Amino acid sequence: MTSDLQHAILELQRNMRSVVLGKPEVVRMCLVGLLAGEHVLLEDVPGVGKTLVGKALARSLAGDFCRLQFTPDLLPSDIVGSSLFNSKTSEFEYKRGPIFANVVLADEINRAPPRTQSALLEAMSDGQVSVDGVTYKLPKPFMVIATQNPFEFEGTYALPESQLDRFLLRISMGYPDREAERQVLTSHREGEPVDQLQPVLSCQQIVELQKGVRQVAVEASLYDYVLDIVEVTRRCEDLHVGVSTRGGLSLYRAAQASALIDGRTYVVPDDIKQLTSAVLSHRVVSKGYLQGDSRRAAESIIRRLVEEVPVPT
Repeated sequence: MTSDLQHAILELQRNMRSVVLGKPEVVRMCLVGLLAGEHVLLEDVPGVGKTLVGKALARSLAGDFCRLQFTPDLLPSDIVGSSLFNSKTSEFEYKRGPIFANVVLADEINRAPPRTQSALLEAMSDGQVSVDGVTYKLPKPFMVIATQNPFEFEGTYALPESQLDRFLLRISMGYPDREAERQVLTSHREGEPVDQLQPVLSCQQIVELQKGVRQVAVEASLYDYVLDIVEVTRRCEDLHVGVSTRGGLSLYRAAQASALIDGRTYVVPDDIKQLTSAVLSHRVVSKGYLQGDSRRAAESIIRRLVEEVPVPT
């Protein structure tokens, strides 16, 4: 990776942190998702900055941005587009939907019914959409940042496991500390600071960085470390379902992206260990917990299991 691209990563972090105050780890995790070429799910109560994070990332890139407000009456065609009859040509013409953007912010994704949620599935997994038997490629880079409130159940639809598995990371925002919250109050006196952000990376630079992630070296012992973590979740008596093969690959890819963000061309064990909760907790099903507690229970179980796995030296 050239020094220019490494500088671009630092500029992207700086740009986002200038408006996402007191949340450096959330910013870093979003960059891991972006550089890995995957998608991110932000969870927490309303008003803690989930939408702000998505806007800050999108405005920092010189690409197309779309915000989709998910509602119970949103249709799949409202996302992927539809074919309309042209009376002049007597033919049907495909009108692209808002999904054809580089960064798509899917706000309150769990408010849309399952059929509409599934409209994102092909786009997220294959980078394409199919309408009336015709496949259309999405632009590159392509990233979905989805938000949801995990504590509100009325009028919401839980994301199916197949769609949760398409998110590289599930991130909990949390409340900012007092000093960061004070900065939020003072910085919003004259409007939204995120509206003043300027792009610092082009789409071509992001594509180059994503290619660079694939070149980050991973030692053989770290392959076994990832597989040991995956295996211990499958044997755990507190889990109905352990981590899938895709989950192990996602942890591997996220560790490569994390190493690149730190300016390294190789992965170290801490890259893997620090990402396990965010990458794996939404890919397991815990026993004996209500829906509202399942997220925290899964995170706790994953952290405990990872501590039991020997770290390669």
